[in-house]
Parts: sequence; structure tokens; C-alpha cells
Amino acid sequence: MDKLESMRAFVQVIEAGGFAAAARQMDLSRSAVNKLVINLEDDLQVQLLHRTTRKVTPTPTGLAFYERCGAILADIAEAELAVARLHSQPKGGLRINAPMSFGTLHLAPALAEFLHRYPEVQIELSLSDRLIDPIEEGFDVTVRIAQATTSPSLIVHELCPMPVLLCAAPSYLAQHGHPQQPQDLADHICLPYGHGTKHHPWKLMGPDGEVTVPVSGPLCANNGEPLREAAIQGLGITLLPVFMVGQDLQQGRLQRVLPAYQALALSLCILYPVNRHLSTKVQLLSEFLGDRFTPAPPRG
Repeated sequence: MDKLESMRAFVQVIEAGGFAAAARQMDLSRSAVNKLVINLEDDLQVQLLHRTTRKVTPTPTGLAFYERCGAILADIAEAELAVARLHSQPKGGLRINAPMSFGTLHLAPALAEFLHRYPEVQIELSLSDRLIDPIEEGFDVTVRIAQATTSPSLIVHELCPMPVLLCAAPSYLAQHGHPQQPQDLADHICLPYGHGTKHHPWKLMGPDGEVTVPVSGPLCANNGEPLREAAIQGLGITLLPVFMVGQDLQQGRLQRVLPAYQALALSLCILYPVNRHLSTKVQLLSEFLGDRFTPAPPRG
């Protein structure tokens, strides 16, 4: 029995949440992964996993063994990485997921520069505003603009804060006036992010803490670009991240509304599975994007 390969399979099953997902990530059949784990249990003469038709969870013994396996495999990977960095350029595939607008406006130019620097790397970039499960869907690196969270199976790096600002065109404000307090937004034409055009609550943070205001308008979208364009055309007030509207504000196409208020704090984050944290490609990309986007956010 290849004990290291069996340990890798066992760790992958726990981190991926099941045999099928682990098999996809290891590029093996489900039965092959299952056999590796069974061989490990037979060798140790203990049950490491509870198996049901719906999910797989570690036993108490399995959880303790998982933590030791993770440390052992990390030490091996670190040694391999040290040798690889000394003797070779990073190469091979990287699957990256990112939000649509940020990926188009800011990540794509950064990745082009990264590929010039490391020409033997091949990147598969998937742009979507859908919240994905990086492990289940097999991404090496995920870029998110969100409130930073922690996860036992993901490493999360916060690169920079990402303010989300209320703004509108000068033509809209000249016709409809400036809101004086957040509650006034309920009486204005608003362009919310999401689904449906009525009763979207905007949660804002200001001098007196958090305020929630229901808003509605003629357009909502699950991507910021249509909202930005509609706002520039004077159709209403919108709430968008600074990476999309920074230049519009600087050049006067848009103006801040209620400048003492903005959406709840978001951050530009890089996420990757724990088992990728010693990958040369992932580490180099994480460092590269950190240098590119830290500490100030890009201003689109």
C-alpha cells in the first residue's frame, strides 16, 4: 500500500466533503479513492470515516488522524516546493474564479502581466457573480469582494478594503434633489443590485451605526455594469464598489450621495483550499495579486 497516497486521499475526502468531489480533484475514479481510504483503515485497524448515502464525516479518531496527516503532507509539500522554487519555473494549470466586473476591469490585466512573468503557467479564468464553492467546483484560487470569513478548509487573504458607495449623475440630482438622510432614499429612484425591481433593502453604515432602507426603481441587475451605465444616464441612485465608479466620480460623471454613508465593509479577498497553500503557482499568484492590489483598492 502506498501510505502517502492513501493519506492524501483520506485528507482530500474530508476537505472536499465526499468521495466524488475528492476523486475529481485527484483525477482518480471514485472507487480508487474509496479503496485507498479502506486500505488505510485496514492498515490502522480503525474506522476513520462515517459513511452514509448523503455525506461522509470523520470519526473522532479520523479527525485526530486528519490533523496529523495534514501536518505531515504539508511538511512534504513544503520540502518539494523549496526544491521546485530553486530549480524550476512554475508551470501547469491554474483554475481561477472571480466576479464578472472586477475580473474584466482589473483582474484580467493583472493576470496578463502574471503570464508574461511566468510563461509556463496556463490559466483558466471563470468569471461569474454567483457565489461558488471553491472546493466543490475545483478552483485553485478564488477572488471575492465580500465580507471576509474564515473556513477550516480555505485559506483567506484580505488584500484591501473595497468601499461600496452611493452615487448618482449630476442630472439626476439636479432634477430630484439630494437625499439628506438615508431614509430619504425610500422616496428616490434607486438602481439596486439583485433580482426584482421592488423593495430591496440597502444596509448602510454611517455616523450613527447601521441603517436599513428599502429601495426600488426601474432597473435592478445581478451585475454592476448595467447599474453604473443607468446611473450615468441619470436614471437613479445606485450603490456600487469604488473599483467600478472611482473614475466616474473623479471625472464628474457621477457624484457621491450621502457621503457619510456606505455599504457594510467589504474586502478584496483571495481564497484557496488548504491543500493548495504550498503550491508554487498558487503562492506566486497570491503574492503577485497582493503586491498589485494592496493596500489601496483599484478605482475603476
